[in-house]
Amino acid sequence: MKMIPLGKSGLTVSELCLGTMTWGSQNTVAEAQAQADLALERGVTFWDTAEMYPTNPVRAETVGRTEEIIGEWLAARGGRSRLVIATKITGKGAVVRPGEPITGRSMRAALEGSLRRLGTDYVDLYQLHWPNRGSYHFRQAWSYAPHGADKAAETAHMTDVLTTAKALIDEGKIRAIGLSNESTWGAARWLHLADTLGLPRMASVQNEYSLLCRQFDTDWAEFSMIEDMPLLAFSPLATGLLSGKYAGDVTPEGTRRSFTPDLGGRVTPRVFPAVAAYLGIAARHGLDPCQMAIAFCRSRPFTTLPIIGATSVAQLASNIDAAGLTLPQVVLDEIVEAHRAHPRPY
Repeated sequence: MKMIPLGKSGLTVSELCLGTMTWGSQNTVAEAQAQADLALERGVTFWDTAEMYPTNPVRAETVGRTEEIIGEWLAARGGRSRLVIATKITGKGAVVRPGEPITGRSMRAALEGSLRRLGTDYVDLYQLHWPNRGSYHFRQAWSYAPHGADKAAETAHMTDVLTTAKALIDEGKIRAIGLSNESTWGAARWLHLADTLGLPRMASVQNEYSLLCRQFDTDWAEFSMIEDMPLLAFSPLATGLLSGKYAGDVTPEGTRRSFTPDLGGRVTPRVFPAVAAYLGIAARHGLDPCQMAIAFCRSRPFTTLPIIGATSVAQLASNIDAAGLTLPQVVLDEIVEAHRAHPRPY
């Protein structure tokens, strides 16, 4: 497993990141622990979670359970230093602290809760799950209209959060801070304030990215490369669509779609023709479609760390096999043509 610097954070992480958001809902504790064991055995030492997990769906009664499962695994296996653990503070509009924005104060309180559930005294990467001002992610781009957030108020908020992050780093409770579901303007402002005020730099951004979701490919791509802000790509298999298991608009028992029929707005009339195009490319070249999709993410000119999650250990093992896979140029060329034919399937 290749190890990669996480931007300018000083952290070094595995090229694939283990996603844990279904642990405690779609996955039992035993299944989660088996996935954790396999990931560590195969060198996937970068793990991502969040205080609001598990998802699919998010329920008030299960909030924090994923972090607890990781904490239970750590207590049983030991070796906290073997892992780079990333978690997140939830933003407004979720079942965690409903309506409460992210502030320095709420960040400190949320972190203390995560540390307790994880059974550790530090988090390697602490991320803001989404901006207070809202975002265009999760299919919100179709009706997205920036509301002209007050720049002075945003600056004060960001300064508050970065100041608290510095204190938490100085206390040894976090090692780096990062973004999620953010825009290029937001990321630029965070970095400007960090550089101007001598405060911690946002190390990375966790946004959705896959063969079916390519919003990152233009302004974000340029920003990521120039500012050395890696992308933690969530849903690189488009919640399983790119595996082909939903082809023909079917819903196999026990899959994510059996819990969330529209897969968070990803199931549209346009998505199955797009999936068929990518499945065709994989078949023509003798590639596993999931491995091709993950390797595509790793092939981008900007640093991309796919977050891989799975329902079963077998699926996880196969996805991990994408590490080190280099796609032939002919495959990349066909992907370009498929993207032009199916540019925005959801």
